Amino acid sequence: MPSKTDSNGAQLKKRSKKTSPARTASAEASKAQPKSRSRSTWRLLSWTCSAALFLLAYLTYKNNGQLPTHLLHPTSSHPYPQPATHGQAPPNNAYGAPPKPFKKQPSLPHTLPPTRPLPQQPVRKADPQRRDAILAAFTHSWSAYKRDAWGYDEYHPISQHGSNLSGKHGQGIGYTIVDTLDTLILMGLKDDYEQARDWVRDELDWDVPGRMNVFETTIRTLGGLLSAAALIQDPPHPAFTPSQEDADMFIAKAVDLADRLKPAFDTPSGVPLREVDLETGEAFPDLNNNNSSSLAEATTVQLEFKYLAHLTGNHGYWRIAERPMQVVRTASQRLQHYQGLLPIFLNPMNGHFYNGEVRLGSRGDSYYEYLIKQWLQTGRTEQVYRDMYDNALSGIKRLLTKPSLHSKPPLMFTVELAPRRTMDGRMYMQLIPKQDHLVCFLGGSMMLGSTSTKDIFGDDAKRPLPPISDVGTGDETDREDWRLGHELVRTCMDTYTKTKTGLSPEIAFFKIPADANLTDAQMIASNRAPLPPNVDWYIKKPPPSYTGRANPLIDARNILRPETVESLFIGFALTGDEIYRDWGWQIFQAFEKHCKVESGGYSSIDDVDSDEPRQMDKMETFWLSETLKYLYLLFSDRDLLPLNKWVLNTEAHPLPVFEPTFPTGFS
Repeated sequence: MPSKTDSNGAQLKKRSKKTSPARTASAEASKAQPKSRSRSTWRLLSWTCSAALFLLAYLTYKNNGQLPTHLLHPTSSHPYPQPATHGQAPPNNAYGAPPKPFKKQPSLPHTLPPTRPLPQQPVRKADPQRRDAILAAFTHSWSAYKRDAWGYDEYHPISQHGSNLSGKHGQGIGYTIVDTLDTLILMGLKDDYEQARDWVRDELDWDVPGRMNVFETTIRTLGGLLSAAALIQDPPHPAFTPSQEDADMFIAKAVDLADRLKPAFDTPSGVPLREVDLETGEAFPDLNNNNSSSLAEATTVQLEFKYLAHLTGNHGYWRIAERPMQVVRTASQRLQHYQGLLPIFLNPMNGHFYNGEVRLGSRGDSYYEYLIKQWLQTGRTEQVYRDMYDNALSGIKRLLTKPSLHSKPPLMFTVELAPRRTMDGRMYMQLIPKQDHLVCFLGGSMMLGSTSTKDIFGDDAKRPLPPISDVGTGDETDREDWRLGHELVRTCMDTYTKTKTGLSPEIAFFKIPADANLTDAQMIASNRAPLPPNVDWYIKKPPPSYTGRANPLIDARNILRPETVESLFIGFALTGDEIYRDWGWQIFQAFEKHCKVESGGYSSIDDVDSDEPRQMDKMETFWLSETLKYLYLLFSDRDLLPLNKWVLNTEAHPLPVFEPTFPTGFS
């Protein structure tokens, strides 16, 4: 078949022969050529201008009514928006002006499920059989890492090799080893600890080229060093004797690392940039997100830097921790419509928030976690953090918590809010019924925040709830927080028990009334698999492919995450209620069945709701530092790590409660 061009050419040639002699046709064509070219040029120019205007309008719409900052500041010397001058307010619709009105404000249902009473004789002793099973799983994982990937940042158990964040052989920053030091101490693995300690002392070097995530490096590596230093000075396990020499070495390494992270905080607002080169000291913004910083990453370095300031007497570390908190405190007071919540992105140059999603999952989660933990870390002396926590929790309960449609009593789940525009340009917040596994920290945090974390046994054991915090907002509020926290944990457990593997997906979507009326045909038309009837939640998948198997998405994975078992540990530590141990054991058995690699290690899986999930050849460092640690603590004597003396950072590194020597720099 001739091409369209060939066909048109043949028709033109045929037409010219029919209408005039060749000489006349040639002359007329020659005469018409400039006019035709001119007309084509103008048409092309018109199309180009129209396309450019359409693209600019689209980018402005996507950027909440503002020109994209990379268009406003195209030079490399200013890769992010410039700070407002002193006294100059930001554009009202540019940085965090609250979308209003909410189309419909979600709120907590009037009645929560009945309170679960505490056991009359709460358990405080270890469960040796289950604890030893957790220890065996850790040894199976750690031995494989030592055999195949010693010194590397990450481990791939199926292919049996390691990899580094720098991408270069022999140039890791101790992600796995440093992240696991305190687990080795808590589990009493003295020989393994000494081998890891020697590697840190003799091999660990921060002169590693490449961009490192400031948040991840702080919580894993800096936090791991500080936790190891604290634990080895007063080891909780009888296999160890105190070692000030080891502690001093860990602290020296931590100081060196912290000083290399400091350039990321050298912004006008104090909000850190996302990445830093530990070798050169150059810091970099997040190029993939409009050069912004995320809420969670900016506000989840505080426990680590404040404890380092306490150890060293260096006020500079304290200010690194406080400046971002002062920024978000001011923003929270200004953005009243968010009711204590905050969008997930802010400008590191001026500290203003961008209009954006509000969520408790990725990029938002640990901000809320660290509010209550900062208050606890300094012995409940910094009231500003308790106030910020109470304010945020009020917004969470009012705006982000919903009941499920089918279960009786209902499952309580959290939602996200996303800004949208109406046809006439007004903004509103749309409810997204999506809950990340990351959000499963929240139940434990709420239970922790509703109590004083003192010992609750003796006469207090018969109380319907753990003792109410003496600085809380009142008995009724604290009781509601405890009940809702427990119910959120129950919901997270439901996302485990209702899958074919017994493991939770990375992301679960909950049914809302709008979904209940969708037909299977409508679901397929929107490229989603039909929803089973009478289910409260589902994993979003496309329709089955021609192979008969739905294509697994990121939502369906399980990557050995710790958030649910973290909340189970907190619930058990505060109550001694065996239900938390039973739930934890169910989760561990599912890990054993589907994630264990016989040659050594454990692997993430691609689809928790498949009869035959595929292992993904990745053992995350938090499997050793968090998931197995929380499970081990869950089945250990509760005096091993009492929560009135220790606060665990977001990577499960225990840091001691201390009386601050530096005053809070804001109120």
